[in-house]
Amino acid sequence: MTAIVTAEGLRKSFARRGAPPTPVLDGLDLEVDEGTVLALLGPNGAGKTTTVRILSTLLRPDAGRATVAGLDVVADARRVRELISLTGQQVAVDDKLTGAENLAMMGHLAHLPRRAIRDRVEELLAAFDLTAAAGRRVGTWSGGMRRRLDLAAGLLTRPRVMYLDEPTTGLDPRSRQALWDVVRDVVAGGTSVLLTTQYLEEADRLAQRVALVDGGRVVAEGAPARLKREVGEAGVELDLASAADAARVARALGPVSVDGTRVRVPTDGSVAHVRSVLTTVEDTGVVPEHWAVRAPTLDDVFLALTGESGAAERPARAEVAA
Repeated sequence: MTAIVTAEGLRKSFARRGAPPTPVLDGLDLEVDEGTVLALLGPNGAGKTTTVRILSTLLRPDAGRATVAGLDVVADARRVRELISLTGQQVAVDDKLTGAENLAMMGHLAHLPRRAIRDRVEELLAAFDLTAAAGRRVGTWSGGMRRRLDLAAGLLTRPRVMYLDEPTTGLDPRSRQALWDVVRDVVAGGTSVLLTTQYLEEADRLAQRVALVDGGRVVAEGAPARLKREVGEAGVELDLASAADAARVARALGPVSVDGTRVRVPTDGSVAHVRSVLTTVEDTGVVPEHWAVRAPTLDDVFLALTGESGAAERPARAEVAA
């Protein structure tokens, strides 16, 4: 695929009065492929929002280079802004205006023709399921509706790249899922998305690729499924009543891991293998209190590759093919 957003060796430090500069980005490299979602994950303070601010021309890097559609975000900042939109962590809509008035105002600020604004506002209100509420003041809307309006405003000019900085923070599960559907529709329409999020399930559901940032650098990158396989394999987990039961089951099953009363058996996830494991356990006469087949999640990837525990074991960067 063709990369529409690139970052090479980005560095950024922030200085506080009376204190030495604190590095936030330390040589960050990144690519967003055209027509895809890249999820940027990492602990608080890892540099995710700083990266978004640089890529959206709001902040100049101390070193390194970033481009959008081949345009330098510093040297060609004005032209870059014509190609992008940014939805930040806080909803940027006017509570005193109606939904339609908010979008129309954004259209005027973007210097769109008057007729085009009217048609585009109607189109976006329908696409985001906001037509029925379009004439109501936004201050009376729910949080999920306000967030959808914020996204709609970012699409008025049909951007080639949309930056979403933790867009579903504070939304209830139903509103979050509705927003996921909107993002999928946006990408299907040809817009590329860079998403930062604290919800790892969100990244798993939406992103074709994930970049994990820690210490101001990308420490792992790849398709979610491949990243999960890199940190471990699926396993049948059995919770037993006692350590003695766990030891008995472990002897019968062969190479397994035992943690107190929990036994974990590696599996390929097939029905045949899981059935074989459970049959072996049943033959021992031990009845598990609970069992489940558990595959690694992005939570496992996050915990394995970020923070001090991951830093001691990981390479400088783990690149996982899509």
